Amino acid sequence: MPHALGIDFGTSGVRACAIDSDGSILAEARTGLPAPQRAGTAVSQDPGQWWQALERVLDELAARSALARVERVAVDGTAATLLLCAPDGTPLTPALMYNDARAADPLAHIAAAAPPEAPVHSASSSLAKLLWLRERYPVQGARALHQAEWIAGRLSGRFDQGDENNALKLGYDPVRRRWPEWLQRLGLDAGLLPAIQPAGTPLRPLLPDLARRWGFPTAATICAGTTDSTAAVIATGASRPGQAVTVLGSTLVLKVLSPQPVFAPDYGIYSHRLGQLWLAGGASNAGGAVLRQHFSEADLAALTPRLRPDRPTCLEYYPLPAPGERFPWNDPGRMPKLHPRPTSDLKFFQGILEGLARIERSGYRRLRDLGAPWPTQVLSSGGGAGNAPWRAIRARLLQCQVSLAPQQEAAYGSARLAQGL
Repeated sequence: MPHALGIDFGTSGVRACAIDSDGSILAEARTGLPAPQRAGTAVSQDPGQWWQALERVLDELAARSALARVERVAVDGTAATLLLCAPDGTPLTPALMYNDARAADPLAHIAAAAPPEAPVHSASSSLAKLLWLRERYPVQGARALHQAEWIAGRLSGRFDQGDENNALKLGYDPVRRRWPEWLQRLGLDAGLLPAIQPAGTPLRPLLPDLARRWGFPTAATICAGTTDSTAAVIATGASRPGQAVTVLGSTLVLKVLSPQPVFAPDYGIYSHRLGQLWLAGGASNAGGAVLRQHFSEADLAALTPRLRPDRPTCLEYYPLPAPGERFPWNDPGRMPKLHPRPTSDLKFFQGILEGLARIERSGYRRLRDLGAPWPTQVLSSGGGAGNAPWRAIRARLLQCQVSLAPQQEAAYGSARLAQGL
């Protein structure tokens, strides 16, 4: 395995992680990003700020001589963050961020052209953003690129290539591995869309002047990247069918490696190609956000050691932070259920954790019913992953091993992707 560098672009910052041939971390660096500009449903960022942040991170690693043996580089970015650029990479538009939902006007045209299972039917999809940008910035020869693809272009000097994972919400067909014919009904110029490669595919050498600046070997190569959530799954080490990853953050995100893809737009379920397998998953609106509505960080730290996984509370909670659910049930009107509340804060806390564990079980059941395998092992990441009693509660309900993921950083996952894993 070559030494590799993974670069992760998140909402608030950039991280980079250099690893050796055994996957051991050699060096890490990170820096912040200015907050995106917000105006109603519009959320945008200046792509130039991404490059400036990356320069700071790589300058730091270069000062520590951490890049001298790095031969492969991969970048991940927030899914569905899109911009238009000139053939030389000059941004022609602001970058519309992953959660930008201003592009409602094109949805009727998309609905008339795209099959219902394509993950393009929302105002925040890459395709809706592209149609919105094309209407307002009609520049001849423009190219549409996602965040990770544009950064890879800045590093390699080529701005006509993309990866299968980022391209999914732009309408790319990952099953047939091509841009589908129905895109032509939207009047998209073929030159607007990048040529797509599997995630991790070596693309082009790092530009020589950048290699010299940061001390890379002359053979350093930029690889096709991925989305930040996919990189985070790769970081956990999940690699076999049936291995699953649950992200215990503000929301509950479930992913399982499957021999076949699963697409169910009614539940927000779609699949990314990952090597010879598929990463199928969905996200509940329930999660850690509801805990913060009722407990402080100090409360959670004090209560966690007192949890009793062997003594279920029998409280049948459905701990949503607000009305509405999307997965494992599509129910916009579903109400939170957090009553009755016992006088014991400990019992209330455990009841919420049990409710979240039941949602996790129902989510994996939904994925199984749609064709994915039942988890043989669940690797946990996110802020709640370190809660050992909660892992015991979840293991009892899921009837499989539930472990703390040894690595969780997306930058580490991108480095492993660059190595071909």
